[in-house]
Amino acid sequence: MPLQKLSALIDAICNLVICNDSSLRSQPIIFNPDFFVEKLRHEKPEVFTELVVSNITRLIDLPGAELAQLMGEEDPKLPGANSTASGFFRSLMSLKRKEKGVVFGSPLTEEGIAQVSQLIEYLHKNLRAEGLFRVPGNSIRQQMLKDALNSGTDIDLDSGEFHSNDVATLLKMFLGELPEPLLTHKHFHAHLKIADLTLFDEKGNKTSTPDKERQIEALQLLFLILPAPNRSLLKLLLDLLYQTAKKQDKNKMSAHNLALMFAPHILWPRNVTANDLQENITKLNNGVTFMIKHSQKLFKAPAYIRECARLHYLGSRAHTSKDDLDLLTSPGSKELQPLKSQKRGRLDSCHQEETQQRTEAALRELFRHVHNMPDSAKKKKLIRQFNKHPSALTPGSEAATPPAPRRTRSRSFSGLIKRKVLGTPVIVERKSRDTTPEPKRASKENIHLLQKCGSPAHMSQAKLKSLEGRKEDSCRRMRAHLLSKDSSSL
Repeated sequence: MPLQKLSALIDAICNLVICNDSSLRSQPIIFNPDFFVEKLRHEKPEVFTELVVSNITRLIDLPGAELAQLMGEEDPKLPGANSTASGFFRSLMSLKRKEKGVVFGSPLTEEGIAQVSQLIEYLHKNLRAEGLFRVPGNSIRQQMLKDALNSGTDIDLDSGEFHSNDVATLLKMFLGELPEPLLTHKHFHAHLKIADLTLFDEKGNKTSTPDKERQIEALQLLFLILPAPNRSLLKLLLDLLYQTAKKQDKNKMSAHNLALMFAPHILWPRNVTANDLQENITKLNNGVTFMIKHSQKLFKAPAYIRECARLHYLGSRAHTSKDDLDLLTSPGSKELQPLKSQKRGRLDSCHQEETQQRTEAALRELFRHVHNMPDSAKKKKLIRQFNKHPSALTPGSEAATPPAPRRTRSRSFSGLIKRKVLGTPVIVERKSRDTTPEPKRASKENIHLLQKCGSPAHMSQAKLKSLEGRKEDSCRRMRAHLLSKDSSSL
């Protein structure tokens, strides 16, 4: 282990073990809020799909055939599929997709996403180019770049050999040559229904104003059941388009302009023309515009889906709809909160003890390693760093336990008089600012007075004065009695 890394590791472990900052200890643990959602998706995909689709049908009306298509039980029936008119455009696109490469024209894979992500990262650095995604690039440079991506090699796009328009056009080409759109054929009818979600007036009639909250919720659910590669690439793409639209004052590309460029590649069914979609083309373009504008919210699972997934693993209620979750906020559920907090407290304490034990073991092993090093200036420096933290546990050392506090006793003559007359509460009163008085050390007389008068915090000023006066009188009488004894003996 290099000495520099060893020194840094010593500092890190010592800071972890000896951290006395209570504000840091109280910080919440950062975790992935969708952890149980992803766990349920991978371990029990059928249960997960049923949960999500049941909530999708609560938001949009899907007839039996369209629901079966969304679930993958039937082949999707798409516009233009039964059309006898096969134009030049449709035949040209089908010919392009027959020429499959490692990346372009092949089904979406993680390898393909890794290659295409190079294009997305480069475009994030060049969003100011005017007409980005609209102005075509150079076809020769695009073919060179396409061949390099298909071969699986890393490309230095920052070398200046390629223009941002070349990269932007190639990204659209990659999406257009996928066997099916990025949002898949199964989801096509669901997206049309989401575009029809509008608000209702006071009388319950539909208006022309889009219901943005329900549209966002429906898209969140729909994205949850996308294939994992499609969802990953869609997130990267929508983030790029969102950042591009934010700089529309430079590149002249608004969210709507970008939607016109990308809707045919990510949402339109394959081998269809604009004539096949003439009734729905406006809905589809507006839908992609909406995705770009709200892309930062669409890849978070709704709160009730998170709760259902969590309860599936930690609770007894595995399948809970949004309406059922409202019952969790009822007054009766508040009785369960103390039990939950106690259980959480026990888990936290066990986790802290386990972490502490592991840290101490690592620190001991590290100290042995330093101790066995040959004598050198570096070894002395590392040992000095250990000595800076005396409370850290090292081999052969034990955690220093503070000695038991001894009761201070006054051996003076006046001290004996005070203890005899007033009892130990006199000493306790002096320490009351820092510690609480111990009732066992108080005399019976003072305990009786405290019980009669109440706690010192609630005593009135008159009672306090009378009690002090009574003590002073008893002191004077005892002093006079002792003085008279001394004079008589003389």
